[in-house]
Amino acid sequence: MPVIHTHVSVKTTPEQREALKAAYGKAITAVPGKSEGWLMCPFEDDMPIYFAGGDDKPAAYVEVNVFGRSVPSGAWEKLTEQIMDALNGELGIPKDRTYIRYTATTDWGWNGGNF
Repeated sequence: MPVIHTHVSVKTTPEQREALKAAYGKAITAVPGKSEGWLMCPFEDDMPIYFAGGDDKPAAYVEVNVFGRSVPSGAWEKLTEQIMDALNGELGIPKDRTYIRYTATTDWGWNGGNF
C-alpha cells in the first residue's frame, strides 16, 4: 500500500504523468514487499511552490507513504535517487529544488476496513 504523492510547480501532460507513474512503479520495488500492483500516484501540478524564498524556478515536493513499521534507510536512498531522476528527466525539476518526505505507518485503511 504505497502512495507517492507528487506536488510540482510546473504544468504536466498526461504523457508526463504516465511516464512518472511508470518510473515510480519501478522505483517502489526498492522497498521490501512493495510493488506497482498496490501503488497509488496522485499528481498535483501547476502549484505555487516557494523554495529558498522564491518561486522563480521549478520545484517539487513528494510524499511517499507505505504500510509497515519501518523501511531500511537504503530503500529510501534508492527511492530518492529514482524519484528525483524521474522528475528531473520528465519535468526538468532540479534535484536541489526537490524535497521528499517518507513515512511508514501501520495505520492504513482500504476497502472499508483497516489493515
